Amino acid sequence: MENYGASNIKVLKGLEAVRKRPGMYIGDTGHRGLHHLVYEVIDNSIDEAMAGHCDTINITLTKENTCRVSDNGRGIPTDMHPTEGMSAATVVLTVLHAGGKFDKDTYKVSGGLHGVGVSVVNALSSDLKMTIYREGEIFEQNFKKGIPQEILAVTGKTRKTGTTIEFSADPSIFTDTVTFEYEYLSKRFKELAYLNPFITIIFKDERTDKKEEYHFEGGIAQYVADMNKKAVIAQVYSFTAKVEDIEFDIALMYNESYEEKLASFVNNIRTPNGGTHEAGFRAGLTRVISNYNAQNGAAKEKDTKISGEDASEGLIAIVSARVPEPQFEGQTKGKLGNTYVRPLVQKQTYELLSKYFEENPIEAKAIVSKSLMAARGREAAKKARELTRRKDSMSVGTLPGKLADCQSKDASICELYLVEGDSAGGSAKMGRDRVFQAILPLKGKILNVEKARLDKILKSEEITNMITAMGCGIGEEYNEEKLRYHKLIIMTDADVDGSHIQTLLLTFFFRHFRSVIENGYLYLAQPPLYRYKKGKKEIYFKDDRAMNDYLIENGIESLDVEGIGDNDLVSYFRMVDHYRGSLVALERRYALVDLIRHFIENPDLIGLDIKSMYEKVEKFLVDNGNNILTKSITDEYIHIFVQTKDGMEELLINDDLFSAPHFNEASFVFKKIQEWNINFDEDILVVLENINEYAKKGAYIQRYKGLGEMNPDQLWETTMTPENRVLLQVQIEDAEVASDAFTLFMGDEVEPRRNYIETHAKDVKHLDV
Repeated sequence: MENYGASNIKVLKGLEAVRKRPGMYIGDTGHRGLHHLVYEVIDNSIDEAMAGHCDTINITLTKENTCRVSDNGRGIPTDMHPTEGMSAATVVLTVLHAGGKFDKDTYKVSGGLHGVGVSVVNALSSDLKMTIYREGEIFEQNFKKGIPQEILAVTGKTRKTGTTIEFSADPSIFTDTVTFEYEYLSKRFKELAYLNPFITIIFKDERTDKKEEYHFEGGIAQYVADMNKKAVIAQVYSFTAKVEDIEFDIALMYNESYEEKLASFVNNIRTPNGGTHEAGFRAGLTRVISNYNAQNGAAKEKDTKISGEDASEGLIAIVSARVPEPQFEGQTKGKLGNTYVRPLVQKQTYELLSKYFEENPIEAKAIVSKSLMAARGREAAKKARELTRRKDSMSVGTLPGKLADCQSKDASICELYLVEGDSAGGSAKMGRDRVFQAILPLKGKILNVEKARLDKILKSEEITNMITAMGCGIGEEYNEEKLRYHKLIIMTDADVDGSHIQTLLLTFFFRHFRSVIENGYLYLAQPPLYRYKKGKKEIYFKDDRAMNDYLIENGIESLDVEGIGDNDLVSYFRMVDHYRGSLVALERRYALVDLIRHFIENPDLIGLDIKSMYEKVEKFLVDNGNNILTKSITDEYIHIFVQTKDGMEELLINDDLFSAPHFNEASFVFKKIQEWNINFDEDILVVLENINEYAKKGAYIQRYKGLGEMNPDQLWETTMTPENRVLLQVQIEDAEVASDAFTLFMGDEVEPRRNYIETHAKDVKHLDV
């Protein structure tokens, strides 16, 4: 046994811990985590606005793929910190848990990560520049990967106040993308403007010259009205209340749909998993509707029990609370946990809504009538469930015959695999650990629940098998304590049919078992895409990224670069691989990708006048053995048809090309590659390919298409054993966006779906035809 002593204890100083485990601070290092960086910077500006010191926030996405956030607040303090030996501004950017949020007098309520947010952004940025306008002077400081490049210095005079943070995400951390998505960010900024009607948010994208200004004097009442897409049953009603040390704003309306759209916030931070503020509102609303029906309803319906589920049908609502010291579950603030908030919100909601119902009987009767219709639908579904239970009682045993159950009865360790097809289900049954793993094969595609009511859904054999196997009931009978497995794992093939089945199952769980998702019980199995065998070594990789990283790590020994260690070379060529992936993405959308790459690697060409640019384009194409067949040149574009070795190709060279997200990402990553100042005799992509070929030499690499290609031992080893498998936990980042997505892709309306496909067809990464 190896010695375990003080030398084994690693101390991560400063922001090292953030770079080592970024997912702990921003959720993940993919698309969501990248944009979370922007939100953290914005939150600090919003906190200044909520404290009454800021009314304008400017956000700019630059052509260099940086994000710049400026506000007209007081500016971060610049004087020396009494204990840290550096300026307070530098402390805020470099020390975790440092900031003004701990001082109740500075910010009574705040949404920032209590001093964690902006320092995390700094740690995960390849470059960050801080500019502070305060007390008549301009202060500036630059950072790289969280490390100050100089001390905070005065660089000029000014009459304004505020703070500007400009940063570029580190591509060695964010392996999927470092390109900010305008539409994704704009939704959050628009949301903040609704929640704070006293501020103006100006959002500009220099890559496309797109610019929007958000300012909504109507606040959350306007937000609710804008969320509605159906015929109205009850118009918007909003109210504000302050009890003890919390304040909350609530706006609601009802429409003719069967869905609920409710978004809740605490100190401007979206709480997608709800919490005590949302629970208080729901309880107060349900009680008001029930009481009104009991006192004013028709005689035959006065005794009808209206549940919270009934009251939510057709509801559109915003619940925004301001809490001095919010207790969130999880670093990314998914759910409010302060228990004292619920009764306060419930009491005020009940009192104010009761008064509203008394003063607006037409609206009140419409809302109650809607809830009563939902209750009748619930009763119909209950009868369908009873028929299902009677059918089950006539069969042998109470569990579905296809289910291969596990031996353990401890739900906390039990797992249920929902497996596509009897063949893969058979392999899974043979390869599983019978103690805690259960297998339920699914035959074909299940019913699309987006297009069916609950009573019809309960007539589907595959769905009733799942419900019976889970044991927790459905609808009003749902009881989470009876859930027999705390891991529900969807395992399908990596082809188009498997993706479709996966989507149908996700629709089913989102619409009827959302709490299963919210509690973290639903997972997607990640069968490996590759099997790598070399000698006695056998390794499985879940995707191209994992495979490429391994090839780089093992092929780097083929290089001998003086003065650079292997670890640095691995980081360098991972960035080169990222660059290659960006070029591949460009090649899916455009022809003549070699010419596009020429523009990326020679950015001075983009600044030339059209005539000079064409001369350079023509020379490059001819030098590379191509023949220009026709050309069309104006003051704004070059349109060429070129004969290449692969046939005739067409390209329109204009500002749209140079501002395309993939073009910007490739340009950004190439610029970072150049900063390493490493030179090779061959093209860097050729060097990368040589590294990969060296690592592949003597190896057998198998690419899997379906689960059926694996025998039971392989399926167990790669996808089912807890030691090796990779499970993707299904999470709801934004319930409203998710609901709209399911409506779009799985609903009855064909035209919106067709329009979406036509718009985004060229963005598809994997097409199985």
